[in-house]
Amino acid sequence: MLLAGVSMLDSVEFERWFRSARLTLDSARRDALCGDFNWACFKAHQAAEKALKALLWGVGRPRFGRALSRLLEYISELGVEVPEEVLRACRRLDRFYTPTRYPDVWCEGVPEDYYVREDAEEAIKLAECILSWVEGVWGRFLRRG
Repeated sequence: MLLAGVSMLDSVEFERWFRSARLTLDSARRDALCGDFNWACFKAHQAAEKALKALLWGVGRPRFGRALSRLLEYISELGVEVPEEVLRACRRLDRFYTPTRYPDVWCEGVPEDYYVREDAEEAIKLAECILSWVEGVWGRFLRRG
């Protein structure tokens, strides 16, 4: 890992964002248990987004935006190798950002009509994969720094 252009790590900011990511993922799990599958999918995306942003904030390179795959590009610009599994997880979760919330995305019905338990379980597993990867990358940063 090169950490191109990074001079200091900000553990406080990383922990703040990553704690929010964990809490959001916990909320997604509760939504899935209650049958709010579209919200579980959306929150899984949000948890992954916060985790990726935690890494960027932690290295002093905060970025805005919602596309997880784009946030990964910013991370790879730091010299961090992104595994294919993490890239695929981000691309899949990116699909849950808008259609999980807005009725006008669908030709009929509401988002709540279109998501099932399997969708929520998949989204949560994908988010867990991303959070785990971010936590591992951050640990490696700390050991080097």
